[in-house]
Amino acid sequence: MPKYTDIFNALQKEILDGKFAEKRRLPSEAELCHRYKVSRPTAARALRELQQLGVIRRKGGSGSYLVSPKGLPGNTSLKFGLFVPGLGNTEILEPICTEINRFAQSLGCTVLVEDGMQPILSGESALQVCRQFIDLPVAGVFFTPIESIPDRELWNRRIAEEFLKNRIPLLLLDRDMGEFPSRSEFDLVGIDNVAAAIEITQHLLSQGRRRICFLARPHFPSTTELRLLGCREAVRRNGGEATFDRFGDPGDANFVLQILEKDKPNAILCSNDQTAAILMRTLVQLGHKIPGDIAVAGFDDVRYARLLAPPLSTIRQPCRELGRSAVQMLLERISNATLPPRQILHSHELVVRQSTVGHDPRYPSMRETNV
Repeated sequence: MPKYTDIFNALQKEILDGKFAEKRRLPSEAELCHRYKVSRPTAARALRELQQLGVIRRKGGSGSYLVSPKGLPGNTSLKFGLFVPGLGNTEILEPICTEINRFAQSLGCTVLVEDGMQPILSGESALQVCRQFIDLPVAGVFFTPIESIPDRELWNRRIAEEFLKNRIPLLLLDRDMGEFPSRSEFDLVGIDNVAAAIEITQHLLSQGRRRICFLARPHFPSTTELRLLGCREAVRRNGGEATFDRFGDPGDANFVLQILEKDKPNAILCSNDQTAAILMRTLVQLGHKIPGDIAVAGFDDVRYARLLAPPLSTIRQPCRELGRSAVQMLLERISNATLPPRQILHSHELVVRQSTVGHDPRYPSMRETNV
């Protein structure tokens, strides 16, 4: 746990216990530094967290003053809904949702999962889960738009409208509801997928991989469109020979063989690690060496990415920070429904492993590196 959370939790308890009357000054940064043996930036971060929740107001040269304890969830026993279809089958969202639950509980909130853990088989079943949350009721919902059903955009919109009609704020996790470049009216927390794709594509180009194929499975979410856009942009900026986009089953040997014969790529950037893992198995079955014949990269840095043979180069998402930001943003939305739609895009991390830089004599050898 970062040190500022200890200060934040202690101040929260003191506020809820009535130690500070409204408009009364809280301890200064210097006082907090002395009390908790921390640096000035750490103390300032704890106060900034309270300020973002609308609990305190900070005046330059004067200090921090209590506005109202109503912004503290421990004061209102808020219940949130976590609506992430197929959560148990989506590894990258598991650690994000775990942090949402942990951080919300530290603030005195309850996170209800209900049937959102189960794969959504139809739009009607998704709408049913939506209505369960409305009936509970919940103060707000963390929602990952559905990606694997026909007319997904239509059903995602119907779900959103149900929540809106019942005045339940909605926060989008990882991706927006519509197709790029449209942007919904809801708050969103994720990473900058275009920038991430540019960076990992530039890494492939730096290894002499000039013909890059972007591969995704059908029914892809809007994040995939952004990653494809970043891949194309990186090739355009850095003078690669060509980039191709293909959509299909990476486990289908005939489909993969067609890509290899038609496009002749020397690198394949997959829309996520799961797609990359399946592709790598298919390439080996077809007799191709990784990365000797073809380099493979992915997104998300799921747990098994480093256990693949060879270990997978990928983009790591800051799951803990994403979860915390989601909770804070939803609390702010509950406190002030008139805020304009906001988007928080966290930084990513390029993780280089042997699937793109291996022991082939044409390319330098490299152990796992965080760039």
